[in-house]
Amino acid sequence: MKLNSFRGGIHPAEHKALTEDKSFEQMPPPATAMLPLSQHLGKPARLLLKKGDYVCQGALAGESDGFISANVHIPINGQVQKPLRGGTLSGFPGDLIAIKAGDPPEPEEGEEPVSTDPVRLPSYDLENATKEQIIEGVKAAGIVGQGGAAFPANVKLMPPPEKEVEELVINGCECEPYLTRDFRLMMERTQDLLEGTRLICRALSITRATIGIENNKPAAIKALQEAVNALQPARTNGADWPEITILPLKVKYPQGAEKMLIKAITGREVPPGGLPMDAKVAIQNIGTVLAMRDAILLGLPQTTAALTVTGRGIREPKNLLVHVGTPVSEVLDFCGGMTEDAARVVIGGPMMGTAQHDLNAPVVKATSGILVLTEADIAEPATTACLSCGKCVTVCPLNLLPSRLARLSELDRFEEAKDLGLETCMECGSCSYTCPAHIPLVQWFRMGKQGIRKLSL
Repeated sequence: MKLNSFRGGIHPAEHKALTEDKSFEQMPPPATAMLPLSQHLGKPARLLLKKGDYVCQGALAGESDGFISANVHIPINGQVQKPLRGGTLSGFPGDLIAIKAGDPPEPEEGEEPVSTDPVRLPSYDLENATKEQIIEGVKAAGIVGQGGAAFPANVKLMPPPEKEVEELVINGCECEPYLTRDFRLMMERTQDLLEGTRLICRALSITRATIGIENNKPAAIKALQEAVNALQPARTNGADWPEITILPLKVKYPQGAEKMLIKAITGREVPPGGLPMDAKVAIQNIGTVLAMRDAILLGLPQTTAALTVTGRGIREPKNLLVHVGTPVSEVLDFCGGMTEDAARVVIGGPMMGTAQHDLNAPVVKATSGILVLTEADIAEPATTACLSCGKCVTVCPLNLLPSRLARLSELDRFEEAKDLGLETCMECGSCSYTCPAHIPLVQWFRMGKQGIRKLSL
């Protein structure tokens, strides 16, 4: 059977066997949660707390400050410490709020004791939640996209009137090597995923959704297809379940990139510089759909991250549910610690993840994985001159000229790089992976993009 895919791409070793059969474990809360006010694309949340406040899990810590921004909620019960600047997973320092776990202070005589119950948002029934309630509930819960960019999820539910959305695409590809978070979510929360899909379709006023899953996850494909088949009586009886298609896709990286996935599933192309809605599509990640579902049906703000801790450099690879604000070092300790030959910690997958220099940086809402690589994993051959072989051009899923763009960036010829489409590059790393000269192409692209930004200052 021919499977849908896209032009270009690569086939890196998968390394998923380390965790694909391991169910999620709940990690205990940290003694002190370090809560960034910027866990999303856009403007940081506006702080609502002061030192000494006693707060409960789920309370609002920072309020969305603009259209492209997101609420931030307290992940644990405890007392607010002094705001500070500290390391974040981006590699840059950020504003953090420390929450020290503990019981509330004893009430003064005549005062009511402070509640320690988790704070919940308004919740609604699956059958009756309205479009407006869904959109507002997702915004109030601070849900952000978990596919990489951490874009505020409520914004994707409100396309402008001139951008008609016809179909919802859900990304179940998980094409990054090592990571198995989305696979385990599909296996363990199958029905919840379909409920979240139904709510999103209702919010967008559409009736069609496709869940794209790479063909190396047959158990997830089977589980979801059986769950979809079981919905038919409800649809026949008039329930507003959308038409949900489970579509197996060819195993290829970066199949999960939104432009590639939209092309593979619908045949439509998102124009350069455009958004999925320009192709009449809305797209969401598996984890995002589930977070939306939990916000609407259970009133849960986003205070935890589902992630994979894996690699040959960690003693006990696991899939975990982790409180936001937990330092990476504590997550690694919970997994038995690093091996003696551990050499690099990467947040995310090996292709697009970010290497860490500060293991005290905290887990955030969109953290999908922590990868620990060994000395043998990161051994890099020496870089040589470009061979002009064209392999980078062949694998580029966006039809760019990677070697040319890297050279222009190296020579500070940023305007020419911009004209050749450097800003379109999504830094998937396919070109670097396949380059026989071992040129660090993606690093040059990042430097080139910085140069382009400086031109506009």
